[in-house]
Amino acid sequence: MIEHTMDGFSMNIEQTNLDKLRSVFPECVSEGKLDIDKLLSLCGEYIDNDFEKYKFEWKGKADCLRLAQKRSTGTLRPCREESVDWDTTQNLYIEGDNLEVLKLLQTAYYRKVKMIYIDPPYNTGNDFVYADDFADPMARYKEVTQQTTKSNPETMGRFHTNWLNMMYPRLRLAANLLRDDGVIFISIDDAELYNLKKICDEVFGEENYVATLVYDKNRKNDAKYFSVGHEYMLVYFKSAATIYEMGIVLRATKEGIDEVKEEFQRLRTLYNDDWAKVNEGLKALYASWPADDPRKSLARFTRVDEKGPYRDDGNINWPGGGGPMYDVIHPITGKICKKPVSGWRYPTPERLQEEIAKGHVVFGKDETTVPRVRMNLFEADKEVLRSVHFSYAQTATNEFVKIFDGKRVFENPKSVDDIKKLVEYITAKTDGDIILDFFSGSATTAHAVMQLNAEDGGNRRFILVQLPELCNEKSEAYKAGYKNICEIGKERIRRAGKKIAETIYEDKFAIKIGGQTVASLASAVEIIQPKEEAVQQIQEKLKGLDVGFKVFKLDTSNLETWDATPIENEQLDLLYQRMNSMIHRVKPERTDLDMIYEIMLKLGVPLTYSVTPFSINNKTVYGVGDDCLLLICLAENVQPEDVEQMTEYAPAKIIISRDSFADDTAMANAYYVLRDHGIELKLV
Repeated sequence: MIEHTMDGFSMNIEQTNLDKLRSVFPECVSEGKLDIDKLLSLCGEYIDNDFEKYKFEWKGKADCLRLAQKRSTGTLRPCREESVDWDTTQNLYIEGDNLEVLKLLQTAYYRKVKMIYIDPPYNTGNDFVYADDFADPMARYKEVTQQTTKSNPETMGRFHTNWLNMMYPRLRLAANLLRDDGVIFISIDDAELYNLKKICDEVFGEENYVATLVYDKNRKNDAKYFSVGHEYMLVYFKSAATIYEMGIVLRATKEGIDEVKEEFQRLRTLYNDDWAKVNEGLKALYASWPADDPRKSLARFTRVDEKGPYRDDGNINWPGGGGPMYDVIHPITGKICKKPVSGWRYPTPERLQEEIAKGHVVFGKDETTVPRVRMNLFEADKEVLRSVHFSYAQTATNEFVKIFDGKRVFENPKSVDDIKKLVEYITAKTDGDIILDFFSGSATTAHAVMQLNAEDGGNRRFILVQLPELCNEKSEAYKAGYKNICEIGKERIRRAGKKIAETIYEDKFAIKIGGQTVASLASAVEIIQPKEEAVQQIQEKLKGLDVGFKVFKLDTSNLETWDATPIENEQLDLLYQRMNSMIHRVKPERTDLDMIYEIMLKLGVPLTYSVTPFSINNKTVYGVGDDCLLLICLAENVQPEDVEQMTEYAPAKIIISRDSFADDTAMANAYYVLRDHGIELKLV
C-alpha cells in the first residue's frame, strides 16, 4: 500500500506527457522511449527530410524547453507573520523565481486557473531580464535574491535571445495551469511584440489567438520621430474549440451603466415616478459626459419607465424577407396588428408572446402601426469588450501613489480599472475562479480582484508570484523602507484590502436603522439604539469578502538531498558529513508547517486548504482539508496503535515521516494496519 517515498521534487512533466501519449498511442512507446517517426506517421505526417520548414528558432530554445521540464528541488515555505487572514483567505502571494514556482504549482493547480494576466519586462534595455541557470536553478535563485538585478542592454549582443530564453519556459509552464476554458493576457510594447506573438502561437497554438488589444500610455514630447502613446496586450484562449463547444460568450459591463442605475433610482425617488422629469434628468447626466466618451452610447436609450431607460429598437422584421406572417392581437384595441413587410422576427406566435410578456415589444397607439422591439438598458448592460483601452497611465500612477500616502515607490503600475474589467469579462462571479499573475510587480491584479469581488459579491481568488528584486538604494521605494519589490506588493494588497473593507458600506450597502440610512460602521455606532443590530447587519454584508492573502516564499526542499559533487580522496570527512546528513531526511531547521505545505504541493493539494493540528495519544498530527483529505504525522516514536487510531478520521492518505516510527517493525506494522483499512500510506 506504500506507493512511494516523497523525493522532494516537483511534478515530472516529461513523464506525465509521455504517459498521456502512451495511453493514446501505445504502439509509439517502446522500452520507455517515444518513437517520434511512428507518432508523426500515425498523425499523417511522414518524414521527408525537408529541413526548410517555417519555424521560429533562436540560440538556447532547446535548452529552454529542457529547463521548463526539469523538476524543481524547491518548496514554498509558509510565512504566516506577513500574511493577512491566514486561516480563512483563499488568496496567495508567492515570493520567488516564477520559473521554479510555476513548476511547483503544476501538481496542485494543473488546469485549474481560469485567467492569467502578466506584465513581464518589456526588454527596453533598462528593465531586468531573468538569467536562468540551467544546471542549478535554485542556486541561481539564491544568488539573484542577494544582488541588485541586472538590465539587458542591446550592447550585450544577445538582446532578443536573452528575453526569449526568459519568457519561453515560463509560458510553457503557465499553459499547463490554464483550464480548457481559460484565457491569458500578456502586456507588451513594440520591442518584443512580434517575438512574443510567435512564442505564443507556438505555446498556445495559432488557432487560439484571440486579439491584440491596445491601450494608452504616457506620451513623450521629446520623442525623436513619433511619440508612441500606446502599448499592447496579447490575448489567447487555452482552447478556442472548448470555448466554442461550451457556447461561452464573453461580455463586459457597459461603461457608465452603474452610474445610470444610481441616477435613475435617485431621480425616480425625487420626482415620484414622474417619468418625463426622470427622462430629463437622465438627459442632463448624458450631456455632462464628454462628446467622445464611450458612455455616450447609453444616451440612445431615450425613453424611461419603471423598468428603466429603454429604446424603441424598430427591427421586428424577419431578416432577408419571407418570414412568418401570423396574426398578432393589439393589447388595447383587440384588433389584428399590421404585419411587418418581411414577416415577424420570431418564428412562432408563442415565441413572440414570450417576448411580449417580458416587456420586449412596443405597440403603437392602435393596430395600424407595426409593433416594434423594445430594448431595455438594464437588461442590455453587457457588451463585447472593445479592443482599445482608454485608461491613461498617469491616472494609474496617481491612484497607486495615493495608496502609499503620496510616495512614488513603484514606477508605471497598471490600472486597477483595466485589470478589473478583464477579470470581470473572463471570470464567473461565484465559481471561485483563480486568476494568476506571475509577474505581479506592484500587485495590481490582486487589488483588481478584491475590488471586483467587493463590488459584485464574487468569490474570485488570486495567485501572485514575484521575484524579490532588490530596490535601488537611491530609489524612493528604498528610502521609504522597502528593500525589494515583494515588500511593496504585499503592502499594497494590505492597504488596498483595508480600504476596500472600510468603504464597502457606503459604496454598496445602505443599512436602515430606526428610519436612518447607515452608510458605515462608524455611522452605525453613533446611533444609540440598537448598536448591535447595525454591527450585525454590516458584519453579515462583509462575511464573504476576502481581502486577505497567504504569503509563501520559495526555498530549497525541506528534505535533505544527496550532494553528488565529486570529492577528492583526502576529503573523507566531507563524505562522512554528507552521509550523516542523510540519516534524518527532514532538515533540522525546518518546521512542521514547512513540511506539511511541501507535502501538499507534491501531492497536488491546493495551498489554501485548511491545516488543523490535533492530538492522538499525545502526538501532534495535522488534518489537511475540511474533510481530512490528508492526515500528516511528523511526531516521534509513532507506534502501530497510534496509526490504528489515525484511521478513525478516515483520511484518503496518511503521510508519516520515516524518522517518526519507533523502529522498522513499527513502520512495517503501520503498513499492514492501513492496508486493512484501505488507506494509502506515504513516507517522507
